[in-house]
Amino acid sequence: MRTFSQGRNVCTIVAVKDVMPGQMKSEKKTMKEYLLKPIGHVHSTRTELTDDDWGDQTAEIILSDAFEPAALKGLATFSHAEILFIFHRVPPNKIQKQSRHPRNNPDWPEVGVFAQRNKNRPNRLGSTIVRILSCEGRVLRVSGLDAVDGTPVVDIKPVMMEYLPREPVRQPRWSRELMRYYWEE
Repeated sequence: MRTFSQGRNVCTIVAVKDVMPGQMKSEKKTMKEYLLKPIGHVHSTRTELTDDDWGDQTAEIILSDAFEPAALKGLATFSHAEILFIFHRVPPNKIQKQSRHPRNNPDWPEVGVFAQRNKNRPNRLGSTIVRILSCEGRVLRVSGLDAVDGTPVVDIKPVMMEYLPREPVRQPRWSRELMRYYWEE
C-alpha cells in the first residue's frame, strides 16, 4: 500500500497484483505488485456516493502537473473516452471478495464481485465511458462520469468502435433493473 498526494487530494493506492502463469493454484506463490499513480483527479459538484441519478452530471478531469497540456492533444476529436479511476472512499474493510446480492436486494440473485460493477471491488478500480465536452489545457470536461469530487483518475482512453463488443451484449434481467435509474437526470 502506498499514499500519494496531489494538492488537496491524498490517495492510498492498493497494489494491483499481476498473476503469473501457473500461479492461480496457490496463494502462497509470490505475485508481482504494481502501483498505480493517479494522472489527475475529478472536479465535480457531486460529493455524495449515491447509486442513481448520474445522467446530468458534468465533471472536469484535471491532469496533474506531471503532464503537459499536450497529453490531451487530439482527444477532443473523439466523442467519448473511457475513464479509469479509483474508488478512493471505499475503506479496506468494505472490500468484497466473494458474492452478495447487488445493492443488498434479496430480490436479485447472489452473484460474485466480478459479476457486478459495485464500488467495493478488490482493487477499487472504476471504469466509465463518458461523453467528451471539451479539452482545454490540462482539463478534460466530460458528461456521464459516475465519480465524485476528488476521485483519483489513473487513465483516460479514447473510445473506438473497434474496441466495443462486436456482437449483441447479453445481461441478466436483474442488472437492467439495477441500472434503471442510474443514468436518470
